[in-house]
Amino acid sequence: MADYAGDEAREWADENLRGQWSTLVTPFTPEDELDEEGLRANIRYVRSLGTRGAGCTWGMGEFWSLTREERVRVYDVVSDEAGGEWPIGAHVTHTSAKEMMTLADHAEAVGFDLLIVGAPYFVTKTPQQVLEYVRLLADHTPLAVMFYNSPQFGIILDPQGLQQICEIPNVVGVKEASFDRRLSMEAHVLLGGDAVISTPDEWILFKGREMGFQQRVMFANTSDWRFDRPGENYYVQFIERATEGRIDDALYDERIRPIKALSDEWWQRTVKRYNGALPVSLCKAWGELMGMAGGHVRPPLVDLGPDEKAQLRCAVDSVLSPAVAGIGEVR
Repeated sequence: MADYAGDEAREWADENLRGQWSTLVTPFTPEDELDEEGLRANIRYVRSLGTRGAGCTWGMGEFWSLTREERVRVYDVVSDEAGGEWPIGAHVTHTSAKEMMTLADHAEAVGFDLLIVGAPYFVTKTPQQVLEYVRLLADHTPLAVMFYNSPQFGIILDPQGLQQICEIPNVVGVKEASFDRRLSMEAHVLLGGDAVISTPDEWILFKGREMGFQQRVMFANTSDWRFDRPGENYYVQFIERATEGRIDDALYDERIRPIKALSDEWWQRTVKRYNGALPVSLCKAWGELMGMAGGHVRPPLVDLGPDEKAQLRCAVDSVLSPAVAGIGEVR
């Protein structure tokens, strides 16, 4: 639960946006209802890995498919499981400014620590529109805000545009997920000293060592719960060390590089098939192999087919160990 005033948002972020943060999927039952017990079990699983915090109803959480009632119910469940002891972020992007602020109000009321917001897709075509929209949110809430720079929202801001966003007092940083490596590196160099800039992939950590900048938080990805299991949280360990400036090359090469290569192969294949859409179906299927709740994806996304799921199981088994796939319920 946020315990800071609006003018203390940057100090809060400096202390708490560190290490590995996770992205939660929104699990559904076969009847296409929110699987609340599955969501609770997933949160307990992620927390058991040593992950620092998590965000909900983000891209991987299929926010576009949720009713307002479902979206705020996810907030309620996540907050209840966090218990005021685990930092949590709520994604509040909406094409309606009123809905965005209503979501922000609910997140604040139930104890979220920060908000994340992207461009309001469809009519937002200029950086100035994005800037003013984010300002509407930041002026409305005392919570820290992270901006989500991603092509999924229809527009990408360059480093200078991101700098303007980060000049808004309680905008503490950027999830820089443009998939443009040059843009990410330039954003780190330009803004990393004053704002939290996070590219959600390990390559940025190695590039930072080479170029002299330091990413301090992996905000946020699905790699913790797809690569790790309780007692074998090698990804979380690596990120914790790397975000403190101690990249463990041996740990990465032995425990992470093989599963990351497999993930990249499947990720790119799935993204290409759907012309750039996030591979939620892949991540849900992968999570189920780790004993998590996922269920189907909602239209217009499409689930992996039975043959693909079988291939994925064999591939994950071969890299992690035969004991991983179907390790059992964590509920």
